[in-house]
Amino acid sequence: MDAGHALPRAGIRRRARRPGAQSSPALRTCGVAPGPAGCRTMASPATGVVVIVGSGLIGRSWAMLFASGGFRVRLCDVEQQQVTDALENIRKEMAVLELRGSLRGRLSAKEQGSLLSGCVDVRGAVEGAVHIQVNPPYFVPLVELVPHPDTAPETVDRTHALMQKIGQSPVRVLKEIDGFALNRLQYAIISEAWRLVEGSCFQFHSPSGGHILILIPKHGREILRKVGQKKEGVVSPSDLDLIMSDGLGMRYAFIGPLETMHLNAEGMVSYCDRYGEGVKRVLKTFGPVPEFSGATVEKVNQAMCLKVPADPEHLAARRQWRDECLQRLAQLKRQMQPQ
Repeated sequence: MDAGHALPRAGIRRRARRPGAQSSPALRTCGVAPGPAGCRTMASPATGVVVIVGSGLIGRSWAMLFASGGFRVRLCDVEQQQVTDALENIRKEMAVLELRGSLRGRLSAKEQGSLLSGCVDVRGAVEGAVHIQVNPPYFVPLVELVPHPDTAPETVDRTHALMQKIGQSPVRVLKEIDGFALNRLQYAIISEAWRLVEGSCFQFHSPSGGHILILIPKHGREILRKVGQKKEGVVSPSDLDLIMSDGLGMRYAFIGPLETMHLNAEGMVSYCDRYGEGVKRVLKTFGPVPEFSGATVEKVNQAMCLKVPADPEHLAARRQWRDECLQRLAQLKRQMQPQ
């Protein structure tokens, strides 16, 4: 990457250190934020070496991605033991993926593993493009590339090409924005999900000034709700997740919201002509930004803990199941390329 056109580190988050752990002088000197969500990558076109700062879950995933593309990878962290453990974990994961037929790239697991090395000194690493990715990046390929106004266009182009080379799906964020593009979409969904569970989304006005009749075809029930009545949830937390996983999520795994609009009518113009006013009417009922506190937190937490107890063992098992689902979905998406 072009050190003269390094991008800003806005949005990079630090990983919580273990008690007593200290940042190495090298990390402080380079100003690189260690940790999963802020994993920073650099590729030298002369040597084909990629330096990854942070050996957590995201850092390990990026190491696997670049190794699958044939790059030599140097994984850096503040403690040698963390690096050693990470390299061992990566090689084991590669072997498992190879047995399942899910290993990316043309090289074998052994060949990819031989491209990995570790370090605890990153003084020589050249700063590259800031990016934010979805977890886990090995199975969820989206990468947002965030340019600075002074960043040379060719730097972004090279980063974009590098991401494509290792099988990722880079998108260009044309200007820096709080939260990045993906999180803003995610937070919009989370916000309305919270309001639906909390019941803070109702701002209906009955033309007659009386009752409002809400029909719920799925359950065949009719709920008579008075204006101003004490708020209560529209759906349960578990049903809310089901709406996404078995509803919108299935469609959005293959096409985005804009293409969905385009296909749900005779093109985008037709969709806006037909449904624009109705969409605006519903949007006006969305209510305030949730506080994410109080009784609703307890309500959602209880529902989630019934599904997945919040202890390390159950959470780890559920994450593993999630990653296996994403792995199979990634395979299906590769098979179902648009004609």
